[in-house]
Formats: sequence, structure tokens, C-alpha cells
Amino acid sequence: MCELLGMSANTPTDLCFSFTGLTRRGGDTGPHSDGWGVAFYEGKGVRTFHESSASASSEIATVVQSHPIKSETAICHIRQANVGHNCLANTHPFTRELWGRYWVFAHNGQLTDFVAPEGFYEAVGDTDSEAIFCDLMNHLRHSLSRTAKLEDIAEALADKAQFYAKQGVFNCLLSNGDWLFTFCSTKLASITRRAPFGPAQLKDADVTVDFESETTPNDVVSVIATEPLTSDEAWDIYQRGEWRLWQNGEVCYSGTVALPAN
Repeated sequence: MCELLGMSANTPTDLCFSFTGLTRRGGDTGPHSDGWGVAFYEGKGVRTFHESSASASSEIATVVQSHPIKSETAICHIRQANVGHNCLANTHPFTRELWGRYWVFAHNGQLTDFVAPEGFYEAVGDTDSEAIFCDLMNHLRHSLSRTAKLEDIAEALADKAQFYAKQGVFNCLLSNGDWLFTFCSTKLASITRRAPFGPAQLKDADVTVDFESETTPNDVVSVIATEPLTSDEAWDIYQRGEWRLWQNGEVCYSGTVALPAN
């Protein structure tokens, strides 16, 4: 399995703090040592970093941790390979263009027997995750238009997420830079930080940040992760089948779909 990290309307301090905690799980406090990747939206552009080695020992990851990148939406992933070779092409998050925007996707789980029909979007690597992403993008390209309402996009994503989750484990993050869609098949957690801000301690590293000194009273920052990253904050645990679409740090659409019993 892998671990996910998504952020909506984040400050550079939040991003560096959360990314530091996640990368320790990539070969240090966790077994996810088969590559890592992160994507930061900058307007309509995307800045990405990928490696096929462990994030805990990565010099590039160390640079990202210390670099004050300002990004309203970010998606991070650390990989423990179960489908596909350990190589750069198989590292998440994956990126494709649709309707003049870059869409970024990361997946935690496995759909063992999934085979994507042929379509405009094709996988480069050999993971089930990238095949799912291409299938999802092909579905959106054919079933909706670039002028589709956000509510209709959210419903289409929830329907397809339910379809995938009925075939295996499907926890995911997806964004086009304007919003962040999250779906929980087995486990996902979130926290929203807003004024009054306080300190937070990472679970996986001896790092504490006092967000009051790093933020403004108007900041709202939401972090979504496979498992809580801090030890002294109250995280909200998703239910199975629950999905949320975040924008500017807030949930604007949400719902729950029925899934088979475990």
C-alpha cells in the first residue's frame, strides 16, 4: 500500500511541515520506500518532483521540505509497490491535461484485475493506479464538457470512485488546481486549521510548529492524509465510501456512496 497527502489553500509552513512528516514514512518510520512524488499547483501550472527511491533518504525531498513553496493545492504520494515495477514511470502523482488544465491524481490501494478500455489517455507505466486515472480521464472527457458545473463534476467523480472501490481498495486524491477531490475506500483523515492557530507536533519526526506565528487570521488550511500526521491535534476520520471536494481549504461538496462490506 501507499500513503497520500493532499493540501488545500496551504501556506508554505503547512506544506513543509506536513511533507516532512509524510516523507519520514517513506523508508524510515514506514515501509513505503518504492518511490515518491509531489505536485504543487502554481496558478494553472504544476511543479512536480518524482523519484523511484525512498523519500526518507532523498536529498531532493530534503530540498522540498525546506523550500517555501506557495501553492493553493498540493498532492503528495509515497509508494510501496504492489502492482508495477519500481521505476520512475510508476511513481505518483500522475498528470494529464484536460480542458486546458493539468489534472493530478494519486491513488492508495489496489484493483488487481482492473483493465482500462482503450481511449484517448493511455498509461505510460504499468501500475493499476495510472490505468485507473486514464480511464477516469477518458470518462470525464466523453461524458462532460469544459463548461460542466462543479457539482456535476463532483457527482461524476463520486460515481466513478464507487465503481472502482467495488473492485478493490481505492483511496484517492484528484485535482485540477481549482479544487481537490478526495475519496475514502478504507482510510483517509483530514484536519482544517484556522484562527486561532496553535502548535502541532509531527508523529514521525521531532518537529513542532507554532502556526500562530506563521499564519494570518484569515488563513484556512486543510490537510488530507492516509493517516493523521500529528500527535496533538484532533483529526477527522473519513467513513468508508465518503468523498469530499475541497476548495480554498473548505469542503464545498461531499457525500457517501455505498460499498460492499469488508
